[in-house]
Amino acid sequence: MGERFFLYDDTVETKTRFISFMGDTQRFDLAIIKSDRYYGKSLVLDIQSNRFAIIGTDDLDEPGYIEHAYNLSEEEAEELKSFLYEVV
Repeated sequence: MGERFFLYDDTVETKTRFISFMGDTQRFDLAIIKSDRYYGKSLVLDIQSNRFAIIGTDDLDEPGYIEHAYNLSEEEAEELKSFLYEVV
């Protein structure tokens, strides 16, 4: 194997919020990571489903984005969106 070629190798300060809440349809266990990366958007990890997405308010307004990113029904996605509008 040849020499490893890094596209980047940065260490950045982050603020991470761990939160768990019960919606009407399911429980959400999230880690929300904020940093200077991703143009002001947050990295939102759903620990239960092992899925994540980079989310800003524009993504929350995009039809079907949350449903696809987290493999949720429309009703489940609405619960998650209503919370994420408060924190991203």
